[in-house]
Amino acid sequence: MDQKFEAGRDNVQRLRGTMVKDETAPTPGFQQPEMIQLITPDGTRVGHPEFDRWLQDIDDERLCALYEDMVVIRRIDTEATHLQRQGELALWPPLLGQEASQIGSARALRTDDFVFSSYRENGVAYCRGVDLTDLLRVWRGNVSSGWDPFSINMATPQIIIGAQTLHATGYALGIQNDGADSAAITYFGDGAVSQGDVNEALVFAASFQVPVIFFCQNNHWAISEPVGLQSHIPIADRAPGFGIPSLRVDGNDVLAVLAATRIALDRARTGGGPTFIEAVTYRMGPHTTADDPTRYRDANELEDWAAKDPISRVEALLTKDGLLTPKLQDAVAAKADAVAKEMRAGCIGLPEPAPLDVFDNVYSTHNSWLDRQRDHYSRYLATLAGAEGGN
Repeated sequence: MDQKFEAGRDNVQRLRGTMVKDETAPTPGFQQPEMIQLITPDGTRVGHPEFDRWLQDIDDERLCALYEDMVVIRRIDTEATHLQRQGELALWPPLLGQEASQIGSARALRTDDFVFSSYRENGVAYCRGVDLTDLLRVWRGNVSSGWDPFSINMATPQIIIGAQTLHATGYALGIQNDGADSAAITYFGDGAVSQGDVNEALVFAASFQVPVIFFCQNNHWAISEPVGLQSHIPIADRAPGFGIPSLRVDGNDVLAVLAATRIALDRARTGGGPTFIEAVTYRMGPHTTADDPTRYRDANELEDWAAKDPISRVEALLTKDGLLTPKLQDAVAAKADAVAKEMRAGCIGLPEPAPLDVFDNVYSTHNSWLDRQRDHYSRYLATLAGAEGGN
């Protein structure tokens, strides 16, 4: 196992060789690691043999498909935000600006891989095939969870910050014990790396060399706390301290994210153990629709990152390659419109839950303790109904 780890670490460190400096990382006094970048913000394709070999299947058609995915999930995000503003959802956590991180990583997965996400990975859920109505149930307040995790091999969103990293590590241990070659991947933000759960998961994953990928979307803001305040070295540099190789990628570059995730998956599938990926991106919207980022974020910072928009850079690349035709643009727009329409209709059409539904799906089977509570609450509701009738 030590030999496998050493080989994996050496390979990852070699791949981190000739990359792009992250000029935005706020870590004075420390040398900044270089980032994997395969598409520049102006749409120039950067060739690199070590990474290109992981993208040999990405022809023009598949590049256009990645572009469509990003446009569609941005439209999902916009539509859900509108639904919240119109009173149809209680809350929504926008992913605006993080489309490449989510699409690039999710499209690298196999159907038998299992995803453990936080609350912002709605683009990943879309790639896993989640029903669009199920995507909104929990945010409308109709249910305590969104979907059957085993129907799409993705756990429902985890609100407790960082807890999903432990779930993923435990699941990966099960994969290892079963002798399967699938993998688990867990998503979390830069703020979560300060949580004890994440650090415990890293220790456990390294100890048992389980097939799990820790995918950190460093969007620069943990609500109102900038990443430079809690991490004075790049986040990817923390993982080697636990004995886990790491990669740092331009999180707004869908091809770089795709390649890095495939590298990590290959290590996991071949007994190389866990990998930590830091996708350096930016949360262009609020933390949630209850947040006002103008209170803590400089408008100039947002403008700087808008120039690195993940969708715009793929559009620029497609334009240079002569692929961004009116036909493609119309088809992508039509798909985004159709998805938004279906999601809106499903959201508004959700039936209101009955009061006693709160007792459903608490346990896999009924028990006397829960049945007693249900009975008491039912009788309480009956007294309210009687009072209303008396009035």
